[in-house]
Amino acid sequence: MNSGKPLPITKRMVWEAYKLVKKGKAAGVDGQSLEDFAGDLENHRYRLWNRLVSGSYFPPPVRRVEIPKAGGGIRPLGIPTVADRIAQMVVKRCLEPVLDGEFDPDSYGYRPGKSAHQAIEQARKRCWQHDWVVDLDIKSFFDTIDHELLMRAVYRHTKADWIRLYIERWLKAPVEMPDGSVRARTTGRSQGGVVSPILANLFLHYVFDVWMKGSYPHIPFERYADDIICHCRTRQEAEELKSALERRFADCHLLLHPEKTKVVYCADSNRRRSYPQIHFDFLGFSFRPRMAKNRWGRIFTCFLPGVSPNSLKEMRARIRGWRLPQHSPLPLEDIARSLSPVLRGWDQYYGRFYPTELRRLYEYFDERLGAWLRCKYKQLKGHRGRSLRKLNEMAKQNPKLFVHWQKLGRATVG
Repeated sequence: MNSGKPLPITKRMVWEAYKLVKKGKAAGVDGQSLEDFAGDLENHRYRLWNRLVSGSYFPPPVRRVEIPKAGGGIRPLGIPTVADRIAQMVVKRCLEPVLDGEFDPDSYGYRPGKSAHQAIEQARKRCWQHDWVVDLDIKSFFDTIDHELLMRAVYRHTKADWIRLYIERWLKAPVEMPDGSVRARTTGRSQGGVVSPILANLFLHYVFDVWMKGSYPHIPFERYADDIICHCRTRQEAEELKSALERRFADCHLLLHPEKTKVVYCADSNRRRSYPQIHFDFLGFSFRPRMAKNRWGRIFTCFLPGVSPNSLKEMRARIRGWRLPQHSPLPLEDIARSLSPVLRGWDQYYGRFYPTELRRLYEYFDERLGAWLRCKYKQLKGHRGRSLRKLNEMAKQNPKLFVHWQKLGRATVG
């Protein structure tokens, strides 16, 4: 490509992209924060636009951070620089309208008008209609995406040379590891980049969605990025599909996790066969047999989603990290102002299905508030019961402070 020939990227495109990415806070390898970028905004935007439009923009290394998982292991994330996030957003805004209309209706991840709740609701309905589920887990998906296959899909959907050019450069951009070393990359795409979700969706659109519609059109599925659930009528059909998918993913240079990919029986009051696997996790929820009540007040067992044990573990760990007893000088109103948005977000997401499962989380939070009270007031030190009664009085006096107090009119302990 002739770098002296301007590409069809306008200053307006860079400005609109900047406005969309400015909410992110993490800095990339250059250490530049959003505040630093905004401090000399005109010059930074012009330099980025000038390099993009001339074809001379080469993305810097992506800073890798490792996030511990509640169930063990780590989740690697790639943090681009502020300028690189803006450049990726320019490409995403041009590519997304072209691709989104091609994607399958049962692909829910990172798409306009689609949500995790929609995927969970659809999975819930289909678990009532189908006895068996194949729960797929792709091992190290983002790290093992085949560049050649992905670029083949990109070329199929856009003729814009500049989009092709920059996507290929992002795929090849090196990674700065936590120890400071820099590694070249021949496969994979960093999870955390602005353009990563749409490229992952494009890749799995051909690896999975299109293939399923052609090979198993009678088997419904829900896919949210690389989280995939398939619904089968019989155990034999589920086992055969699992084997076929293992071969399909291997052909596309991906590996289904041998322990985490499993066939699950959707046991309930009408499905009482004995099978070792009767639950699966999907988007932070555990689907399993749960007690429910019908319209006539009769109790029965239904296969339903509720917040998963791993999700509860992660949320409890975050509550512990707040170290509430160490903030005893603060008034409760200040604590509520800081923490209520987080609790409300958890309630809005995990409380959508089988909300009673969140009660254990609320109890744990109120226990920590009780510990905060015992540090704040000397007369309550060593008196757990008195501190929890005091907490209930505070909850009744001001139930709007926390989302669960508002629902119950009291604390969840004592």
